[in-house]
Amino acid sequence: MTSSTTDREALLATGRRVLQREAEALSLLGAALDGGFAAAVELILAARGRVIVSGMGKSGHVARKVAGTLASTGTPAHFVHPAEASHGDLGMVMQGDVALVLSNSGETTELADIIAHTRRFSIPLIGVASQAGSTLLRQAEVALLLPPAPEACETGIVPTTSTTMMLALGDALAIALMEHRAFTPDHFRLFHPGGKLGAKLLKVRDLMHADLPLIAESRPMSEALLQISRSGFGVVGVTGATGALAGIITDGDLRRHMEGLLSLTAGQVMTRSPRTIAPDALAGQALALMNDRKITCLFVMAPGEAAPQGILHIHDCLRAGVA
Repeated sequence: MTSSTTDREALLATGRRVLQREAEALSLLGAALDGGFAAAVELILAARGRVIVSGMGKSGHVARKVAGTLASTGTPAHFVHPAEASHGDLGMVMQGDVALVLSNSGETTELADIIAHTRRFSIPLIGVASQAGSTLLRQAEVALLLPPAPEACETGIVPTTSTTMMLALGDALAIALMEHRAFTPDHFRLFHPGGKLGAKLLKVRDLMHADLPLIAESRPMSEALLQISRSGFGVVGVTGATGALAGIITDGDLRRHMEGLLSLTAGQVMTRSPRTIAPDALAGQALALMNDRKITCLFVMAPGEAAPQGILHIHDCLRAGVA
């Protein structure tokens, strides 16, 4: 029992040491950022083509992620494996592109051909490495030097702290480019139409139904009941003489007016001033409103407009994965 406790304490101590070292390295990286970072952003902004991100080994894994982050935040980017580049994939790297190459040592053999290719065809090169005098940084138009920080392992040989700094630096570049381009959630959703993220960024107009269940307030409740049954939404909107939305009839309204219901008009039964939602609101906002008010439908109305554009049911949000 004592041995198990001691082992757990040792494991926790190791975990905390690793996280502390990597956190300290990120603080060093933030303090070390200088005009080179701004120059890298400007170089990418000026490019007519894509950002070609490359790296070997663990740096290559980071490079793939950096390319993905750039591409999803408005900066066209593509990962090119340096070994594959030497066997034909250099054709993917063209004039007008910018190369972003990651290497802890800056001397990775497999990077030689892609670096030479950028020099031959005057393709701007941004190098990221830990060695100031390395081949990569000497050849690069913009050299981003990682600050000296020990790897997280005691032997100092496992790429940990260095790859964390590369990853964070890639994120910093992507967000700086994103903010300069005023990249919005609307743009982001275009690149993330699927999955949980895409669902969270859906707008009401993406899910609403344009075929509205509506009835004039002067019409008898017999017609309102037929409209409720046909639409499948469980509600009907009630409009005034000008077509403006005057109210809504729900199952609660029907229960409250059960006695003599068929002798009444829609206007006599409806609940006035129903809750509505704007078409450009996020679907998540609509779902939150429906949950808060314990209702199942919202009519969709543009600001300043009196007539509804659509209707949104809570099931539409749930089917789309909005939660």
